[in-house]
Amino acid sequence: MATAEPIIMPGYQGEAIHGPYDDPDSDSDSDADSGVPDNSDTSVEAAFERISAAAPLGWRVELVEGEICVTPPANGEHEEFVSELNRQIIRKDPDDFLFTYTGIGLNVPGASKTGHVEPDLVIAPKGSFDDQEEWHDPSSVLLVAEVTSKSTADRDRHKKIRGYARAGIPVYLLIDRQTAEVTVYSEPTGDEYTQDPKYKLGLAVPLPEPLGFELDTAEF
Repeated sequence: MATAEPIIMPGYQGEAIHGPYDDPDSDSDSDADSGVPDNSDTSVEAAFERISAAAPLGWRVELVEGEICVTPPANGEHEEFVSELNRQIIRKDPDDFLFTYTGIGLNVPGASKTGHVEPDLVIAPKGSFDDQEEWHDPSSVLLVAEVTSKSTADRDRHKKIRGYARAGIPVYLLIDRQTAEVTVYSEPTGDEYTQDPKYKLGLAVPLPEPLGFELDTAEF
């Protein structure tokens, strides 16, 4: 079965969007006459809000480094990885201090504007997101994790790293299903992480502080 590709709107800055039969240089018809809405003053944020409101249930809409990205629901294998990661983290926390969250939206610093991202898994202390907001301050987040899909792998490997590092998130865990590797990014500085050791799936993967325990990736 073919994998649905995400819809990516790179660098959308509010320019008018013309259909296949529209002539943007024609003066013969106004927008009002042609029925085409004038989006020339639409900001990236406003476009993001409109697309988020129109997206089908279960689809993920993110603003990553100036790009509006719309991704369909993940397949079962992807969710098995996320669930196993969730299970291990809960078992490794004897003090019942850490909570794992899925579907949590985070505000992260973008290249020029605020980014809105929804990691596959977020680890933070209990009560970190106890509010009515859709997009949250990431200051209490201890770890974010992404599990790649074919359609999101490039974004997870490159673009999302920058926002997570700028936000000062201590650990970014990247589980790359396509390369069968796990990368543990830590010690953020500016828009990068200074530490990024890689491990083959199947090995024990040490997570640095503030986590300080190992993941058994043979279970993935």
